[in-house]
Amino acid sequence: MNNDLVLVLKNDRLNVDQQRVLSLTLRIVGLVITYLFLVFMALLMLFPFYWMIITSLKTGAEIQQMEQTYWPTVIFWENYSQAVSRMDFGTVITNTLIVGVVSTLGTLVTTIFAAFAFARLEFKGRDACFMILLSTMMIPGEMMVITNYITVSLFGMTGGQNALGAYAAMILPFMVSIFYIYLLRQNFKQIPNELYLAAKVDGKSDWQFLWKVMVPLAMPTLITIFILKLMGAWNSYVWPNLITSGHRELYLVTNALRSTFDSLTNPNDAGAQMAATVIVTVPLLLVFIFFRKYIMRGVSRAGIKG
Repeated sequence: MNNDLVLVLKNDRLNVDQQRVLSLTLRIVGLVITYLFLVFMALLMLFPFYWMIITSLKTGAEIQQMEQTYWPTVIFWENYSQAVSRMDFGTVITNTLIVGVVSTLGTLVTTIFAAFAFARLEFKGRDACFMILLSTMMIPGEMMVITNYITVSLFGMTGGQNALGAYAAMILPFMVSIFYIYLLRQNFKQIPNELYLAAKVDGKSDWQFLWKVMVPLAMPTLITIFILKLMGAWNSYVWPNLITSGHRELYLVTNALRSTFDSLTNPNDAGAQMAATVIVTVPLLLVFIFFRKYIMRGVSRAGIKG
């Protein structure tokens, strides 16, 4: 009897151990498959950047070969010097920074005021106005190009004849963003209403409460808006191309990148164009790498309360 009981206990222990080993094996296999999939997807996403870099280091003859190489046979650094000299980087980067920084600061100002009004102030039709603004996000931006162009042309800002007018035309239509207003409004609504009432009891005005309480508390979201807006201005192409109308002294980086090189008719330009693309892309990558935590924090904070 005792021997049978011992055998039963041993069998039960063996079954438990086998289940643990099986569970651990399945977990390890699942982790291996997951990480292999993640590594594969990461390599798939990084391959275009790798191809861009190696192409920027190839000669025109090597790029034109039917059988492409995955590393330059001869590293041709002259592509970068040609890209810098032919694109006139000093001028195009200055134009891009002027348009990007001014439009970004203007967007921050309009976003802060509008978000504060929709989050804290009580006025008739507030929610209806906000819903109307949100509904405009359903309209593709491309549909507004014609009307915006007609508007700025009536003020004489098109054609590239007036540099100040061209800058204004590239800045003013994009100083208001409904998405950023919505993002900041959601962040403002997380701030307890008791703080607002306490500030009113202390005799503080709405202006003082906005800049001394709400703006400092919403700083991660504001930093996120600043970074995303500046990156959007850096990448813009269609609208600046319409406004500058071929005047190279007003080009932004994307316009200069497209118009300076013609790799279709002159394959030797492909290497220099890729080198210029690397130079233009690196600042955006660095901005994202160093400020990604602010972007993630700002977006996550704005999505907690509806």
